[in-house]
Amino acid sequence: MKILICNAGSTSLKFKLWEMPGHAVLADGKVERVGSKDAIFHYNSAARHIKEDGLDIPDYTRGIRRFLDALADTVENLDAIEAVGFKTVLSKDHYGVHFLTEDVLDGMRAYFPVAPAHNGPYLEAIGVFEKLLPDVPRVGVFETAFHRTIPLERRVFPVPYEWYEKYGCMRMGYHGASHGYIARKLGSKRRVISCHLGGSGSICAILDGKSVDNSFGFSLQMGIPHASRTGDVDVYLIPYLMKQGLTLDEIFDGLGKNGGMKGLSGTSGDLRDVDAAMRAGSSRAKLAMDVYATAILRYIGAYTMELGGLDALAFTGGIGENYAPLRGRIMAAMAHMGVIPDEERNLNGSGERLISAPGSSISVHVIPADEEYMVVNETYRLCAQKN
Repeated sequence: MKILICNAGSTSLKFKLWEMPGHAVLADGKVERVGSKDAIFHYNSAARHIKEDGLDIPDYTRGIRRFLDALADTVENLDAIEAVGFKTVLSKDHYGVHFLTEDVLDGMRAYFPVAPAHNGPYLEAIGVFEKLLPDVPRVGVFETAFHRTIPLERRVFPVPYEWYEKYGCMRMGYHGASHGYIARKLGSKRRVISCHLGGSGSICAILDGKSVDNSFGFSLQMGIPHASRTGDVDVYLIPYLMKQGLTLDEIFDGLGKNGGMKGLSGTSGDLRDVDAAMRAGSSRAKLAMDVYATAILRYIGAYTMELGGLDALAFTGGIGENYAPLRGRIMAAMAHMGVIPDEERNLNGSGERLISAPGSSISVHVIPADEEYMVVNETYRLCAQKN
């Protein structure tokens, strides 16, 4: 069964065509700078490799068409594609894996104010595939799916209970495909903490392969600091700042677009820029890094208590996989827990690897993210059930 996986960002599209159930990747591609006349297209298959610069890709329709056109070297016609899976984020009353019916899409629209940067691009991409491949089933593997096992006492907020009942205000948990992949890779470990660290980041407590807590909240705003989103802050900042003369739009821009590592450091918020500024002597960049590391450690400590101990710690995501100084700092702070780092493997290794030394009480791992693997598995499972 050939399944196409689409990952839609605000200005990017990523694709993988899989042959299931064997997990063979037949082709993959990506379009960068969607919405511009200077877009970049990459494509890889057994037959050829393509890189095109300076393309006019004004919208998702043009970007998706470019990839589907390139697939001519891999499939005889597009009818060979039997399902399209999406790493969708959030839909009201639909928290697992679902065929993207109009009811599910309405749920995504209802929660657009909660995840505008995510639901908007996916709704657009799904609509394009509906037009281009109208007879092909479309499946949403929602980021909340892996977190359905979080106990209610860790899911609800201490707000009026009717807000939970009537409006669904609760901790959703996101990055489910990434944390689920970590749970799969470390299946022999009972108590695991997964650190997905990137432009957006979250920490997940995993017990016996199931999510039991996640640092995100109702929205993707909570938890550790992100590149430009604040993470955890006191909600009473909002009425206070309004009384100081700021508009609600200005406050939300500060919380969601100009906060996090960007707001603290004065850089772009990309950790590479923060690191460069810190090395150049910026006290603000150092402060941002200190706040970031402290937040990660705070969640690791809390989740270790919830899990009743810790067997394994995993780093994944762009920062988790590539920024050794942060991993080293986290491991050093956990020395009192018996963590012994393997400094050589942490600093100079690559790919999936163990970065704790023999004798470490907790195994520490770097595991490159493979969210598409989880999405294609769930898409295949749902389609197989239907058949």
